[in-house]
Amino acid sequence: MTQLEDNQIISLFNERSEQAIAELDRKYGAAVKKTAANILSSRQDVEECVNDTYLGVWNSIPPQNPNPLISYVCKIARNLATWKYHSNTAQKRNGQYDLVLDELEECIPSTINIESDYEAKEISAAISRFLYTLSYEDRFCFLRRYWYADSVSDIAAMTHSKSHRISVRLFRTREKLYRYLREEGLLE
Repeated sequence: MTQLEDNQIISLFNERSEQAIAELDRKYGAAVKKTAANILSSRQDVEECVNDTYLGVWNSIPPQNPNPLISYVCKIARNLATWKYHSNTAQKRNGQYDLVLDELEECIPSTINIESDYEAKEISAAISRFLYTLSYEDRFCFLRRYWYADSVSDIAAMTHSKSHRISVRLFRTREKLYRYLREEGLLE
């Protein structure tokens, strides 16, 4: 059976057809599960996150009309998985996601005192601007590691590279980000 195009899936959501969830799962289910699994360590938590993601999409389309659909769905999954991760951290630790957060703390220390939504938006906007200064390959590796929480070995496989090369590339990118945020006056 052929997969529906994104606009056809969105039309099903707009019509409130339950087939929309099945089609969304068929087309993007693996990506949603991978996004959640990169952050959450429990299979049960991943399944719950996937279901909550589909509910979130159901509740937001309409009025939203996302383009591209995959980014929209994975962003919902990532946000839900991150929320679930933080609610679970007091009970258990996920070494992979903790490592990702620790790596980022090297260039964005947790001692930064974000006193307002404005300052948080300034840092977010600066990081977005920084990403556009990177080559496609560096941006891809950075986003796969720190947005999707992919392992270094997974990124190496995606880029047909060696894990060590990806680790070095990520280290250098974090250093560039730190320097960029200092030049922007966002770090002391």
